[in-house]
Amino acid sequence: MLRISRDLAIDEDDIEVSFVRASGPGGQNVNKVATSAQLRFDTRRLTLPEDASLRLARIAGQRMTKDGVIVIHAQRFRTQERNRQDAIDRLVEMLSEAMVRPTPRRATRPTFASKQRRLDGKKRRSDIKAKRGGRFDD
Repeated sequence: MLRISRDLAIDEDDIEVSFVRASGPGGQNVNKVATSAQLRFDTRRLTLPEDASLRLARIAGQRMTKDGVIVIHAQRFRTQERNRQDAIDRLVEMLSEAMVRPTPRRATRPTFASKQRRLDGKKRRSDIKAKRGGRFDD
């Protein structure tokens, strides 16, 4: 069991990890050994609140398929195990971020000083523009 938060834990059997050949530098090793981890996790197996599942879809972005499967590619490291752990860590981070409810914004009013600064700037700009239309005496 992977503990995401105090309310959420996922079973490691729900995570599918396959290994494919990585791209990029690495010489012969990258051509011979399948070290890149491809993690697939079906979010439909989770019982998330509606708002958390919407946040998860927004956080996952293109990594989530239309079927609700999150696909994470990890090829940062040269070994299978480190790439596998990196992919799992990224999934856990994504899920824990989705579980955090954002604090609602409190409506505030602009301060008197900020209103004054705004009006002073408008007045200054108005004076500059008014000076442009002057007449020249020849």
